[in-house]
Amino acid sequence: MDAAAYPFRQTELPLDERVQDLLSRLTLAEKVSLMPQYQAAIERLGVGGYKHGTEGAHGISWLGKATSYPQPSGLACTWNPALLKRIGSAIGDEARAFYRKNPTINGLTLWAPTVDMERDPRWGRTEEAYGEDPELTGRLSIALVQGIQGDHPVYLKAVATLKHFLGNNNEIDRGVASSSIDPRNMREYYLEAFKPAFKEGGAQSMMTAYNSVNGVPVILHPAVMEIVKGEWEMDGFIVSDAGDLFGIVKDHKYYDSFAESMAESIKNGIDSVTEETEETIKVIHEAFREGLLTEADLDRALANTFRVRFRLGEFDPEEGNPYTKIDDSTILSKAHGELSLEAAKESIVLLKNDNAALPLNAASLSKVAVIGTLGDEAFRDWYSGTLPYAVTPLQGIIKKLAGKQVTFESGDDRIILTSAASGQAVGITGEDGRLAVLHDQPERGEMFRHTAWGWTAHTLESASRGQYVTLTDAGTLTASADEIYGWYVKESLNLVPEGEGTVSLRTWNNQPLVISAEDGTIRAAEEQTSAEAAQFHKKVVVNGVEAAAEAARAAEVAVVFVGNHPLLNGKEEIDRPDIVLPAEQENLVKAVYAANPNTVVVIVGSYPISSTWIDEHIPAVLYTSHSGQELGHAVADVLFGDYSPSGKLNMTWYRSVSQLPEFMDYDIIKGKRTYMYFDGEPLYPFGHGLSYAQVNYNKLSLAAEEVQQDGIISLNVELENSGSVDGDEVVQLYVQCLSTRIRRPLKQLKRFDKIRLAAGQKQTVTFTLPAAELSFWDVSREQYCVEDGEYQLMAGRSSGDIRLSATIRLHGETVPPRDLYAPVKAENYDDYEAVFLDECKAGGAAVHPVKEGAWIAFHNVRFAEGAAGVEMLVSSVKGGVVEVRTGSPSGKLAATLAVPAGGEQQWHGQSAIAGVDAGTTDVYLVLRGEVLLSRVQFTV
Repeated sequence: MDAAAYPFRQTELPLDERVQDLLSRLTLAEKVSLMPQYQAAIERLGVGGYKHGTEGAHGISWLGKATSYPQPSGLACTWNPALLKRIGSAIGDEARAFYRKNPTINGLTLWAPTVDMERDPRWGRTEEAYGEDPELTGRLSIALVQGIQGDHPVYLKAVATLKHFLGNNNEIDRGVASSSIDPRNMREYYLEAFKPAFKEGGAQSMMTAYNSVNGVPVILHPAVMEIVKGEWEMDGFIVSDAGDLFGIVKDHKYYDSFAESMAESIKNGIDSVTEETEETIKVIHEAFREGLLTEADLDRALANTFRVRFRLGEFDPEEGNPYTKIDDSTILSKAHGELSLEAAKESIVLLKNDNAALPLNAASLSKVAVIGTLGDEAFRDWYSGTLPYAVTPLQGIIKKLAGKQVTFESGDDRIILTSAASGQAVGITGEDGRLAVLHDQPERGEMFRHTAWGWTAHTLESASRGQYVTLTDAGTLTASADEIYGWYVKESLNLVPEGEGTVSLRTWNNQPLVISAEDGTIRAAEEQTSAEAAQFHKKVVVNGVEAAAEAARAAEVAVVFVGNHPLLNGKEEIDRPDIVLPAEQENLVKAVYAANPNTVVVIVGSYPISSTWIDEHIPAVLYTSHSGQELGHAVADVLFGDYSPSGKLNMTWYRSVSQLPEFMDYDIIKGKRTYMYFDGEPLYPFGHGLSYAQVNYNKLSLAAEEVQQDGIISLNVELENSGSVDGDEVVQLYVQCLSTRIRRPLKQLKRFDKIRLAAGQKQTVTFTLPAAELSFWDVSREQYCVEDGEYQLMAGRSSGDIRLSATIRLHGETVPPRDLYAPVKAENYDDYEAVFLDECKAGGAAVHPVKEGAWIAFHNVRFAEGAAGVEMLVSSVKGGVVEVRTGSPSGKLAATLAVPAGGEQQWHGQSAIAGVDAGTTDVYLVLRGEVLLSRVQFTV
């Protein structure tokens, strides 16, 4: 039969019938070949090869030059879903154009957006996601997904892949670490970020994360099938992250064989395997031979991937699919460039503006000093792809001040290095730019621009070659890199102080650098040796801070650019050492401000970067992410008032890490993380961002002062721009439950709207909110609960700047006392101390103590008839005890349950006599020894 005549080619048939027809025609070997990320071509059926996975977080990456938009953290600061939808559509357009060039390699499955909750700003991949709040993340994710996938009733433009599910917010040990997440945190926070993009956005793909959750690798976690494909009815496909499926064996040590890890992952919902193609095929065949997989398992997975491929129009005539007409003209189109500039401007946040220091008046200025390394850079991050061009802030400012004097000083020292042993200076030899100890006269040595990025990250740039010093694969140090870039950033060096003016050098991976006795070249010591790093005298030819201060002193205004390089001190696989501005950069700002108090600071960063000194002293401070090709134009437009800033922070900016709990603490409630639970004073609150417009919040009015739990809350917020500058305002609606039996958020974002207000204009913003969205996860009944009581509705400019509020009476439920006569999961505690959640091999999660005397608590427990006994599902290698106490962890001892020693994760029921009086009390289970506890039940 001609391939064109097969039923799966007939567009009039139902989609699932077409998919099943195609699967029925495949051999087992062909099905196996379609499970890897690179799906094989089945030529006899006219099925082409296809690749899942094109990076598209803020523009198409690694397929060639493509339009670049601000980092996702910057896009989140726009608080503008409509803009995100347009950007998603533009990314989808360019994906289609690349696909048309090479459909086998340039796939339409885009790995974006990243919707991980950013509970901690130290996460190395903070620039990739949308912040700390599930409402903001959810709305922006919906918009980007809808833009990427298009709005055609039949065909998808491209496919959005949400990543990284679930509880993924640390890079250190991400392949082996487990995030401890209890049901309330899971339901109200981590899952809440992903749900909207599936339920409302229709996302067709999802990627699982490397980490475990409660002891189970996420790729195997029940939530993948039970919640994503079950509750949320996701009808697309799920893909594993690169190397993660085999990582179950190599890193997590969860299974002993790759065949078992492959089989269990596929059965748990993985439809596309991101591992090396031939190895994947080999291991799937092994799983079949061992009886671990069935053909039905592959059919289920391939039905999901092919259902999406059909919706992309791959098997249909082109004339019916509007997206097949998208061609090269859309890549780097003028419209996309303008959209990039628009996004860059909207993402800029005005953090501080005392005495209207901004905007600057270009007409009245004659000389401006631009200071700081980041003042003349527009860096790309790991997922930026290839920028078509890059406008630096200096270039943008020069354009604004045409005919005026603009000076630039990086603030970096210019240095010459000489060997402490021989006194010879370091020079460059050979066409490859090798560094060697060459010159007897130090002044003949190569001059390097030395940039200190903070902590142990330094870069050296050769003055004669204009290239960065890097470590080659051969282990030699050369001035040959055009940029600071790479999975391993080999341009990063550590200049370790060894004494007055003397340093030793270490590589990006902390290997000592030594001087070759043969030819004087500088190279990494052999790893197996214990060689000491060679020492060098560092002669400062030009003091960068002094030069910057002098430039500032001679100017009317100094604009200092500080921040981070996207691939240093925090990136994929590397979490940040701190959240503060590096000391070297803060010292630069101090010196410039001392020379010229008319100083503006612009922070260019992938994440929150705190400096209490800058906030206390500098009159005007801006923040922007690394914003791609139009960074410089956008910053200049805001600095000089051609655009009134409208960005709002997507994360709380803490003053220091002392305001944060331990990095691996995933409990935002008990850890008081994010604006929802943080009760300290932040540097800048979530949602903060000033404007040149003067927007007043005049009135908040409720449609009704009472509402039923299945009803709708409706309210109006009246605003007015009383100033002379047009501007955008993000109206933010927060809610607080005023009467609750549990700890609820101090405030929680529930709606927001970005509106345009012309000078003198008034506008009314209407918010509607189903009362059901005010629910919390009731662990005592394992269901959402809309609590009866009063709620405060708050409208304002940020979580810390509430302008209007009103109280509404919500007629909901009263949570009944807890019932411990029925079996209760230990993870459904109300409070705890010194425990984390681990896996229970008998099913579910287990409470695992961190130290002696750890405990969990169940509050408001009703014992109608008292309790004479208690039964628990427990496990212990060495043996231990669970004490049952009432009232407090040191309260009345009601039972002592001995747990015998046994094998690791050997679970068994254990019982003890109990003495609990009739009535209502709090129950505490105190763990002595390393006892794992999964379930508890009291008997009369």
